Amino acid sequence: MNKPKVIVTRHLPCEVEAQLTQLYDVQLNESDVPLSADELKHALQTADAVLTTVTDAITADVLSVPNKRAKIIGQFGVGYNNIDIQAAKAEGITVTNTPHVLTDCTADIAMLLLLMSARRAAEGERLILNKQWTGWTPTQLLGQKVTGKTLGLIGFGRIAQAMAKKAHHGFDMNIIYYTPTSTPEQAVLNDLKATRCSSIDELLAQADFVSLHCPSGATTKHLINEARLKLMRPTAHLINTARGDVVDSNALIKALKEGWIAGAGLDVYESEPNLNPEFLTLNNVALLPHLGSASHETRTAMGNRVLANIDAFFAGHEPCDRVV
Repeated sequence: MNKPKVIVTRHLPCEVEAQLTQLYDVQLNESDVPLSADELKHALQTADAVLTTVTDAITADVLSVPNKRAKIIGQFGVGYNNIDIQAAKAEGITVTNTPHVLTDCTADIAMLLLLMSARRAAEGERLILNKQWTGWTPTQLLGQKVTGKTLGLIGFGRIAQAMAKKAHHGFDMNIIYYTPTSTPEQAVLNDLKATRCSSIDELLAQADFVSLHCPSGATTKHLINEARLKLMRPTAHLINTARGDVVDSNALIKALKEGWIAGAGLDVYESEPNLNPEFLTLNNVALLPHLGSASHETRTAMGNRVLANIDAFFAGHEPCDRVV
């Protein structure tokens, strides 16, 4: 019996590609260049499964290509805003993602950005790299203390709770959060001494640090806009490891330039990798290139999760991480 054909759109960890090659008829992306819309359409026409990443725009146009062979899209990542889920459902294509395994690593990056922004670490590194540091002085690059401050989390799922745990137990931070729907377990709230805010606006007015952990979508696009940035304290910092379009980039740049807030730490951007070039002119922003899940352990675990999902699908079982 012929092995199912699987097309992988980007280079994955070697261990994962080795397993895929052993189990399936695999077409790897040796160049690691994102596929074009036409190449994605061809993949859907010629493979039984297509393994995608956030860099693949799986639009309604791509999904509606005639003579499709693929029955499952295995997304390498917990987010899937790059896939038109309603169109996939209409076309009868199963979509899976990789939750759970990247929780701690993404929370680590959020804490890293919080610390970098508070202590002006990116600005200090630039001084060193540009050979502009002339030695220690009592008033150089004075940042803000993190211990004991208030962390506000917008969204309170797995990653937000992991960050809250690191912040509360590691830095004695006070935890406030806002979530529109889900109710966290009481044991979690008790452990973190977390307080729910009745609205995003209430949270923004109280927090010393605001960290975003909400999904991307029509209801969250530019959730943080000019009006909401003006609600934040002038000493506050905004951290985003969620998705770039949750924040209005132009409004954030204006806020940082005019001192509405003290700083920001960003791992994701609107239209990434083509971030607004004005970010590069600012001293009070820490910038990372979408490193949230970038550890050997986590990226391999994500690949194994994709494998488990397509293995289950081809065996006639329900994939454990089915989105649609």
